[in-house]
Amino acid sequence: MPMYEYVCEDCGAEFEELVSGSATAAPRCPKCASSRTRKLMSACRSRTGGRGTGATAASASSGGSCASCSGGHCASCH
Repeated sequence: MPMYEYVCEDCGAEFEELVSGSATAAPRCPKCASSRTRKLMSACRSRTGGRGTGATAASASSGGSCASCSGGHCASCH
């Protein structure tokens, strides 16, 4: 099952959810239980560097930060 990122349109909470391919509705917000959630654009991640470095690179389609942080503050944005 793939993991997707969502935002709640009522309280603004962002969360990740494992979603079955057969799911037809977006998951409820874990903070306020609202059903008004929408899927976010996820960052594309790939492994870079040599053997055993563990380095990763993230690239958001909008060119800013990755979808899991707000402004390039996580380790994968740098």
